[in-house]
Amino acid sequence: MSIKIENLTHIYMPNTPFEKRALDDVSMELNDGEFIALIGHTGSGKSTLIQHMNGLLKPNQGKIIIDGVNIVEKGVKLSHIRKKVGLVFQYPEYQLFEETIEKDIQFGPKNLGLSEGEIDKRVKRAMKMVGLDYEEYKDKSPFELSGGQKRRVAIAGVVAMEPKVLILDEPTAGLDPKGRDEILHQIKNLHKEYTMTIILVSHSMEDVAKVADRVIVMNKGKAMLDGTPNKVFKEIDLLEQVGLAAPQVTYLANKLLNSGFNISEEIFTVDQAKNAILKMLKEN
Repeated sequence: MSIKIENLTHIYMPNTPFEKRALDDVSMELNDGEFIALIGHTGSGKSTLIQHMNGLLKPNQGKIIIDGVNIVEKGVKLSHIRKKVGLVFQYPEYQLFEETIEKDIQFGPKNLGLSEGEIDKRVKRAMKMVGLDYEEYKDKSPFELSGGQKRRVAIAGVVAMEPKVLILDEPTAGLDPKGRDEILHQIKNLHKEYTMTIILVSHSMEDVAKVADRVIVMNKGKAMLDGTPNKVFKEIDLLEQVGLAAPQVTYLANKLLNSGFNISEEIFTVDQAKNAILKMLKEN
């Protein structure tokens, strides 16, 4: 399911001294099945953009066409759009409220009016996909879990609704390195298992380099860069000008390259760096 955005503009508090143009004539097309990372510094327009994709905000001008429907038009049932486009907010564990994990994950599918058998199937599948054993965790209170486990439950609650597009706003924020890696691994598995479109909002270049197929860089309400991680992270000078950076391992690779070592300039993950350095050492 594609999302097509045409000339999207959003202004907070228009015609006041506090007027802010959060989105400025943004156009892009997000294709079915893509894994897209949306990056940018605070205030660049990332969160405003994703809230339009879910119908939570309405633009001052422009179109948002989801599955062939312009959701800005009058009469469009946004409840139907939100079944197709799932949004996991930053720190989603703060939205957990049921007494057991199973009931919390059941909440969304129940609101879809599904049968008990279908709800049960979806809950079990979603828990498996986020790495939570059904029998071990179903009767536990979500408030007994670690931060990373709570986040998995919150993600499972949205995944159980089986949206065609899953948007995750800073899903690894506040987690330790192990928790970050686990969440990213599970998100990658979700993309593969459900063949859904994933839109990952992140400040972490390392996270983006690990999982995304396409990177969109936001700056001052505009889409400044759009391409593969290789293409985007080569633009180090441009990224630094807008308060961003390439992954740290890229700087290491560039220093080795500039020091005369035979190493690729297209290194954006630790695994790529490890393999390249090992190959270089063997050759020497």
